[in-house]
Amino acid sequence: MDRVTEYRGFDIHVDLRIAAKDMFDVWFQIEGPMAPPGVAALGKRIKVFGGPYSSRWAYLVAELAGRAAVDVILGPDE
Repeated sequence: MDRVTEYRGFDIHVDLRIAAKDMFDVWFQIEGPMAPPGVAALGKRIKVFGGPYSSRWAYLVAELAGRAAVDVILGPDE
């Protein structure tokens, strides 16, 4: 399963993989404009810890993790 959401000019890709019946491990990936030098995670898949999750929780925690990563890259939204 895959879902893409947009946040502050970046795309957050969420990828679920079945871990057990109705439970999923989840990864997110951020793609978008050029990031400042030294931002190594841009474009890399990152596994969300604490799983497996139900599909609804998996999408939620991965999107929140992706949004937090974008906020770290761009700084406060003023």
